[in-house]
Amino acid sequence: MLLAIEQGNTNTLFAVHDGTDWIAQWRAATEASRTADEYAVWLNQLMTMKGLEFGALTGCIISSVVPQSIFNLRNLARRYLNIEPLVIGENAELGIDVRIAKPSEAGADRLVNAIGAKLVYPGDLIVIDSGTATTFDIVADDGAFEGGLIAPGINLSLQALHEAAAKLPRIAIQKPEHVIGKGTVEAMQSGVFWGYISLIEGLVQRIKAEWARPMTVIGTGGVASLFEGATDSIDHFDPDLTIRGLLEIWRRNAHLTD
Repeated sequence: MLLAIEQGNTNTLFAVHDGTDWIAQWRAATEASRTADEYAVWLNQLMTMKGLEFGALTGCIISSVVPQSIFNLRNLARRYLNIEPLVIGENAELGIDVRIAKPSEAGADRLVNAIGAKLVYPGDLIVIDSGTATTFDIVADDGAFEGGLIAPGINLSLQALHEAAAKLPRIAIQKPEHVIGKGTVEAMQSGVFWGYISLIEGLVQRIKAEWARPMTVIGTGGVASLFEGATDSIDHFDPDLTIRGLLEIWRRNAHLTD
C-alpha cells in the first residue's frame, strides 16, 4: 500500500492507496515545526481507527511546498515505515516537460496537478488550485507545463482585511445571498466571494484569449468547492486531482522502488 503525502501551506493531506482505490484520507494543519515523532503518533492513531497498520505500507511519496517540513516527513517514512520515500523535486522523476524560463521554479504542487489533470482531461487545460494561493496553471495538449499565474488565496484576502482594518471583523467564507451587502459582514463576504469569482472569470477569459485555442478549466484545492455553481468559467471540479497525480508519479518511478 502507498502513503501519499501532499503538503500545502495551510493543510497537509495523508492518503492511503491499496493498489486499486484510495481507502483512507486525513488532513492536518501544516506546521513546519512538527516532528516526525508527532506525525507518527497522529497518523498511527488514525490508521488504527481504519484497521490499518504501518507495516502494511510499502511505499511513500511526498509533495511539499514547505521546504523546512520535508526533513521531518522524510524521517517519518524512514524511521516509522522503514521506507525510503519518493520526494517531488528531489528523487522522483516526473516525466513532464516544463516549458518555463527556470523549470526549477515550478512548484511541486503545480507539476503534480498538471500530471493528475492530463490523466483524465484531454486537450489544453487551465488548472485552478484554490488554497493559500490561487494558482492558474496551463497544461498543453501534449501534457507539458506551460506556466501560469499566482494570486493570493481567498483566505489571505479575508485575513488582510481583518488585520489591516481595525473595525473589520474576522469572518468565514461563504456565498452571500446578495451582491449588495446590507451590513459589514455581508459586505465583506460579498466583496471577497464575488471578487474572487470575478478574478477567476476575468483571468480565465484573458488566458483563453492569449492561448487562442479551446481550453478546459478544472478547479481543485481546499476551497474550490465554494465556487461550484457560482461560475460557468470552471468546467470541472476535481478534489482528487493532486493525489491522482502523486499516484501516477509513483507508478512512473516504480523502477526506483523495487
